[in-house]
Amino acid sequence: MKIRAVEFIKSAVKPAHYPEYDFPEIAFAGRSNVGKSSLINTLINRKDMVKTSSRPGCTQLINFFLVNEALSLVDLPGYGYAKVSKKIRAQWQPMVETYVETRKNLLGLILLMDIRRDPGKEELDMVRWLETNQMPCLLILTKADKLSKTKQLKQLDAAASAFNRDRNGIVLFSAKTRQGRQTIWDEIHNLIDWYQKEQ
Repeated sequence: MKIRAVEFIKSAVKPAHYPEYDFPEIAFAGRSNVGKSSLINTLINRKDMVKTSSRPGCTQLINFFLVNEALSLVDLPGYGYAKVSKKIRAQWQPMVETYVETRKNLLGLILLMDIRRDPGKEELDMVRWLETNQMPCLLILTKADKLSKTKQLKQLDAAASAFNRDRNGIVLFSAKTRQGRQTIWDEIHNLIDWYQKEQ
């Protein structure tokens, strides 16, 4: 996709705050510090449109971005970071669940996992929950440049086994080398094409 314009629209906590447009929407989820902001910035060819931080747990709201006045990208709060207060952590799950269950124009969710760690209970539970809600989910292993090609494939096979998926259904991604960027856009375009045919 040729990126002509990207605009931060707003942050939200509950449905009343969501943007009222009905552009096709893709959401990004993952553990705190997994590289969500870096991935979105790489997709849209911007260095700092989505704020990145070395301090996990910074994204505590649902952030909406509009690309080319035609596609909405949504940065969901990270999960699983113990140093954030229990009160805030307790708010995250219902915030995300409400968004996924009520957002009519949400086409799919991109779930990010650090390639250096095996999928945890949170990731397995989330994928099962998304499948129950019939929500398409693309799995991404981030920070692929941190491992050798051999170790990348080993972790890819481990993730495929954990999620009972074909390894072709999981994308290796690196913000540093931009590995996987085009594949992710291809998957997003497939969802948009399906959405437009259904309208």
